[in-house]
Amino acid sequence: MKPRIYLSLARMSGREREFIDDAFATDWIAPLGPNVDGFESDLEEYLATGENPSFRVAALSSGTAALHLALLALGVGSGDEVICQSFTFAASANPIRYVGADPVFVDSEPGSWNMDPLRLEEAILDRLRIKGSLPAAIIPVHLYGMPARMDAILEIASRYGIPVVEDAAEALGSRFDGRPCGTLGRYGALSFNGNKIITTSGGGALVCPDGSARDHTLFLATQARDQAPWYQHSSIGYNYRLSNVCAGIGRGQMTVLNAYVQTRRAINRYYAANLSVRPGFTFQCEPDPRFRSNFWLTALRVNPELAGGITPADICRRLEAENIEARHLWKPMHLQPVFADAPYYGGDVCETLFRQGVCLPSGPLVTHADQDRIIEILLRL
Repeated sequence: MKPRIYLSLARMSGREREFIDDAFATDWIAPLGPNVDGFESDLEEYLATGENPSFRVAALSSGTAALHLALLALGVGSGDEVICQSFTFAASANPIRYVGADPVFVDSEPGSWNMDPLRLEEAILDRLRIKGSLPAAIIPVHLYGMPARMDAILEIASRYGIPVVEDAAEALGSRFDGRPCGTLGRYGALSFNGNKIITTSGGGALVCPDGSARDHTLFLATQARDQAPWYQHSSIGYNYRLSNVCAGIGRGQMTVLNAYVQTRRAINRYYAANLSVRPGFTFQCEPDPRFRSNFWLTALRVNPELAGGITPADICRRLEAENIEARHLWKPMHLQPVFADAPYYGGDVCETLFRQGVCLPSGPLVTHADQDRIIEILLRL
């Protein structure tokens, strides 16, 4: 059996041990500590632009926790509705239910595969007609690292006074119109899960609009402990802080983030250059120069009618037989049994992408030889 090729395996920079050893040497093992502070500062420096110099970052246990705390910070609760992109992972939508609100799902637009601004406004107006109130928040997703059409989404959100929470879990290092994904909305959620562009083993972060919002986020993330000489709690809190050890991994990963973005972009270009020759094979691509994706995962779209009847399921089975990991695109949230009762606005764009899409191995450990092996198999199907 040939060596396993994984979809998106983490790769260490070599500097992680330096920060971890420092945590052990100074006994900063539990949550909080110098690595957490340093990791937050590293992220703030990386994301800094002249557009929003006041934003601050809170390092957390997961990207899901970040979305949950963002909704809490916005006051979203029972009886509210939140518009969410349907074409995404469940972690984008689950926090809506955590706070007692109801999701309203919106289709994708063909260019970016992300939230369709036209369907977004349709949903806003229809929910206002039905409910008599506007949705409490909008959650667009930067799918597989591809930025959503944020100019149109933000313009619509501003016109109706609805805050935007970016799900940038897959998009650290991606930019829209020169601005880093995660910094364009009121809040932005990042993920450092083991398969993301960089990892802290498990972890995430919330990009907050200012220091006050960050302080409130950290208050909630550390069990909402009041300022008192004993343990006193006037609010419900959560155990959502990142550990100092995991943050040390993140600090080492930040030293190679730009290199990893370039690697994944190069992997995407190589697949596209060599597989687009086959009829029916196309790729998620940047719609225009404002979109710059980290191409966290390379997403191949297969039109069975043009590709000789080949389907994503065929591709996944064939690659698995060769010890190669591949994955179907996300199943849209409005098709998930757990959200069967949620309203949906759109056509069949994301449903078609789901039926026709497959993610190919894209991590920094994937070599040209690995890609050549995958390409040869797909061209022989």
